[in-house]
Amino acid sequence: MGCGWLGLPLAIALAEDGYIVHGSTTSEEKHKQLKEEHITPFQITLSEDKIKGAISDFLQGVAILIVNIPPKLRGEHKESYIKKIQLLHQEVKLSDIEKVVFVSSTSVYGDMEGELTEETVPQPSTESGRQLLATESIFANDINLQTTVIRFGGLIGPHRHPITMLSGRQNLPNGNAPINLIHRNDCIRIIKSVIHNSWWKETLNGVYPYHPSKANYYASEAIKRNLQAPDYKPCNSNNGKIVHSEILLNVKKFDFTTTL
Repeated sequence: MGCGWLGLPLAIALAEDGYIVHGSTTSEEKHKQLKEEHITPFQITLSEDKIKGAISDFLQGVAILIVNIPPKLRGEHKESYIKKIQLLHQEVKLSDIEKVVFVSSTSVYGDMEGELTEETVPQPSTESGRQLLATESIFANDINLQTTVIRFGGLIGPHRHPITMLSGRQNLPNGNAPINLIHRNDCIRIIKSVIHNSWWKETLNGVYPYHPSKANYYASEAIKRNLQAPDYKPCNSNNGKIVHSEILLNVKKFDFTTTL
């Protein structure tokens, strides 16, 4: 559910692996593209008071639901992400779905500092983080579902890298803080590994194990792209958080393959 920047290539990868894939989109224009990629398309829009579209048809015959709908809480037309997911959960309970992958974010850890693992109790500091944390439990606490939550770090990949927005900016804070990023390719591989290896009823951090300072990393990335490096305020503090993918690396023996 949610064939956007991450969901579409994930759906394509699963179809290539031989799965029958239903894909949801809010865009009528994307129907043709989904069909061309051998994905059965459904135009579905979630709001906090209703689901527009053939949601029961989308869920019919589905064994595993991947929920990949990020909260959109900025701008004038804000809606409760929690209420949207509650509506989706109600529809799931009416279906035969038994397994759910819920795509979340390391934003649930908020402004915590130090080295964090899946054992760390989240302390979200933004509205997006708070609502994501609350929605994780909607599926995870349902005893009739086997739900795995994946908390991805900042997503990078084709046509998406923070340096394009940071280039040339001045007096940015927290230059000594570490990065917590992951490439889209590894996100797809993690989700596929959950399905292929039956890693159910887990909470996983998905962050590439490389954590240089923001200032050093983005300066290096700017040079690679012939861009102006961002300027960070002088700072003697090394405050920040390093999110470790403890379970993926040390328990599941997952190998991150796409460098940052």
